[in-house]
Amino acid sequence: MRNHSTITTFILLGLTDDPQLKILTFIFLFITYMLSITGNLTIILLILVDSHLKTAMYYFLQNFSFLEISFTSACIPRFLYSLSTGDRTITYNACACQLFFIDLFGVTEFFLLTVMSYDRYVAICKPLHYVTIMNQRVCKRLILCCWIIALLIIFPPLSVGLGLEFCDTNVLDHFGCDANPILKITCSDTWLLEQMVIACSVFVFILTLVCVVLSYTYIMRTIMRFPSAQQRKKAFSTCSSHMIVVSITYGSCIFMYTKPSSKDDMTMNKGVLILTTSISPMLNPFIYTLRNKQVKQAFSDLVKQLHCSQGIRSMLK
Repeated sequence: MRNHSTITTFILLGLTDDPQLKILTFIFLFITYMLSITGNLTIILLILVDSHLKTAMYYFLQNFSFLEISFTSACIPRFLYSLSTGDRTITYNACACQLFFIDLFGVTEFFLLTVMSYDRYVAICKPLHYVTIMNQRVCKRLILCCWIIALLIIFPPLSVGLGLEFCDTNVLDHFGCDANPILKITCSDTWLLEQMVIACSVFVFILTLVCVVLSYTYIMRTIMRFPSAQQRKKAFSTCSSHMIVVSITYGSCIFMYTKPSSKDDMTMNKGVLILTTSISPMLNPFIYTLRNKQVKQAFSDLVKQLHCSQGIRSMLK
């Protein structure tokens, strides 16, 4: 990943130059990052240790939590370091790696959300065949496909982007390495790369969104045919958490990439990206746990087990 010009480092402008706002931003991002890591690790641990959470739905949720940890960790710690030390420089190789992992985790997350919507479709529309269709081997293959497809999609534009030259400036108007500010400062012809980025983005967004919408269309049609209101409520509750997460993910992307152009485009993009890389990973564990009785019960059982083990240790001492 070596640059073809004399520039070997970039300077990240960040969000603001106001010292007080920097302190507030650091505190806010540090708290949300710690909550994101703690919440998602808790979900992963609960699914690992609780025998009642061994279904396909929780297997996908476990992988989704891992993706959330990876996605926020690819961006936020580096920004926290910059805010705390004042060092706004980042090497070319580190920038390329950050861009690669952010894109990889982000695209994989879209496909995983699509797989999770298909899982809910099978659970609601084909409940008698759910265990057979969504067996462990199928689940593992679906997860592997999400990663492989994401890697194949991001590889062509990233490989072309590694050949960009930077002649005049190395200042990126962002708090991290993002495609838009990099394309703005390069002196290479970016037409082909821009078309590739647009094509890949549209392909991922439209393909996954269509699959999610189709899944939930069939789900809603099936739920409305249930004879009792209690059955409809129970079926809807199994999908509501996933629907909320899907709405947040796709809504933020629609807002970021389809709004009218203006002078504050980059400022708005930075603000939305901060929310998607810090707030969303923090909220998702709470969305899934607060609306899921099995996860709440598993958390309660784990707390009781830890409390009992501590009591036994204190008695032995």
